[in-house]
Amino acid sequence: MRTGHRTGLRRHLTGVNLGALVIVVLTTLPLYWMITASFKGPGEISAAPPTAFPGEPTLSNYTEAFVRNGIGRYLLNSVLVASVSTAAVLGLSFFAGYALARTPLRGRGAVMTALLMLSVFPPVALVVPLFLLERQAGLLNSYAGLIIPYVALNLPFAIWIMRNYLAGLPRELEEAATMDGAGPLRTVLTVIAPLARPGLFTAGIFTFTATWTEFLLALTFNSEDGHRTVPVGIALFTSQYTVPYGTLFAGAVAATLPIGILVLIFRRSLVSGMTSGAVKG
Repeated sequence: MRTGHRTGLRRHLTGVNLGALVIVVLTTLPLYWMITASFKGPGEISAAPPTAFPGEPTLSNYTEAFVRNGIGRYLLNSVLVASVSTAAVLGLSFFAGYALARTPLRGRGAVMTALLMLSVFPPVALVVPLFLLERQAGLLNSYAGLIIPYVALNLPFAIWIMRNYLAGLPRELEEAATMDGAGPLRTVLTVIAPLARPGLFTAGIFTFTATWTEFLLALTFNSEDGHRTVPVGIALFTSQYTVPYGTLFAGAVAATLPIGILVLIFRRSLVSGMTSGAVKG
């Protein structure tokens, strides 16, 4: 009986491992193709059957993307917009999440439900009213015209993450700090904030990724080339008669690299923050 149980467990683990391997392959294969194709020439990209490795690696696609198409400018715009938006969201969500986690509030469940509903609200439904508001306010073709709606759209989910994470911290920490003579603001900033880093990293990664990859609002609000972000800039690489696939792949690699670096650096804090937010409510 025990031997049969072990055999069934081994088969189950083998099936799980095979399933995980299939998921990894399906996830990494498009990324691998994008990277290798960015070093191929036009003829090799369209070759049939496709080649797994570049026969004659070239950097001409990256030269075309950065020199002729100005993707460097788009990258700087995206870094500025995403960084400022993420910083504002983290600051606001931290204090809002702390207030929801610590202060007695009637209807807290309804507030949390509303935050989740707002976090999945489709931005396409807001494009027209936001465009009219920004046109009246003179915010079109500006960094503020993207940062303000990005903060508003990403704040509900960040508050939800921070509230769930901060609710799991013991209240004795604040009590001990109060006994030591620390005021409420000092307690929050010096005691709670350092312990909330995993939650902040999780909310920050989600916010930065969402603002970095957002396309619809960036295309609608910024028509001038000087304020375009990476997704819009790459989409405009194509011409009327040709599609420069190599240049598109090179631009996609350049746009994906910052996100990959952030996830690689903060992967442990990201997993910790996601796990805490999932089990504490």
